[in-house]
Amino acid sequence: MTKTVSTPLTDESVKDLKAGDRVLLNGIIYTGRDAAHKRLVEMMEKGEKLPLELQGQTIYYVGPCPAKPGKVIGSAGPTTSGRMDAYAPVLMEKGLKGMIGKGIRSREVVDSIVKNKSVYFAAIGGAGALLAEAIKEAQILAFSDLGPEAIYKLRVENFPVTVIIDSQGNDLYKIGKEQYKVKGKEK
Repeated sequence: MTKTVSTPLTDESVKDLKAGDRVLLNGIIYTGRDAAHKRLVEMMEKGEKLPLELQGQTIYYVGPCPAKPGKVIGSAGPTTSGRMDAYAPVLMEKGLKGMIGKGIRSREVVDSIVKNKSVYFAAIGGAGALLAEAIKEAQILAFSDLGPEAIYKLRVENFPVTVIIDSQGNDLYKIGKEQYKVKGKEK
């Protein structure tokens, strides 16, 4: 079953998501990779106003390709999430609810997901052109000097993701391995 979820995320909408759920996201999400995350955290440390309100927001770990004529955005596939692990807990403390990327997360990030009632989604790596079709509007919001690593504000419709780590800390990557081990022993 696929769930449809609108952004911004709330404690209630995140609570209902479980590891393994397929989700179609609708609404506004933001992009950000390690360079943008580093700047956001530095701004917070200096007490500066951030270019976006983090409360309830979702950040997609992507550096989109330039848009071709007539397109909103170029290929927009996820990058490895572990590159943001040093910054993610700080952003979740300030209200970040959702993260979209690919790959495993550190224990510290998982603990922060549980503490802050957040969620980690995965988007399909290698399917950037397909994912771009769900992006209906894109505009640079901050750090334009970073090129594709700038923070973009995206409006998405039915953006396909899978819940990897839910707000209770259940991790689909670990669950999947355990299920595989059990099925392998049954044969």
